[in-house]
Amino acid sequence: MKPRYSNRPFPSVQAMNWALVKNWNKTVKPRDIVYFLGDWTIKRQPRRARYWMRKLNGHIISIKGNHDRGQRGVKFYHHRIRHWGGHKFLLLHDPKEKQGTWEGWLIHGHRHNKSMDRYPFINGGRKTINVSVELTNYRPISIDYILSLNIDSIRRMEKINSKPERW
Repeated sequence: MKPRYSNRPFPSVQAMNWALVKNWNKTVKPRDIVYFLGDWTIKRQPRRARYWMRKLNGHIISIKGNHDRGQRGVKFYHHRIRHWGGHKFLLLHDPKEKQGTWEGWLIHGHRHNKSMDRYPFINGGRKTINVSVELTNYRPISIDYILSLNIDSIRRMEKINSKPERW
């Protein structure tokens, strides 16, 4: 499948959607809290965010993406700030929407795998973590996993399966 956003290894949008649901539910337990960083659907998709949310495990907190306009029945946040493992994280859809002088890590989506020079899975110089599905093996990842990588020592890591380049 070669949509204009990224080259994904699926024969169709439907196959991709069901693979994402299956991967999510294998990864996320019913009581897990998940931050979904935007773009539940694209405007040409007939199904709304609520449709997909009902199929997924976990308590989902939605950060609004640029394609999430007109979604009824879903509470969206512009961003969330969270503290985990001694780190401060800003959760946001588009990394370019970061305001001011943020000192912590930024976890975002939106960039897919088309801006790998600036937005790989982990960019230690910019302190960004790109959780677009193309970089995370088409499944959610936990903050515990991210912290287990010793993120402060990573200069760059292309994808979740890549070997990190350390400082």
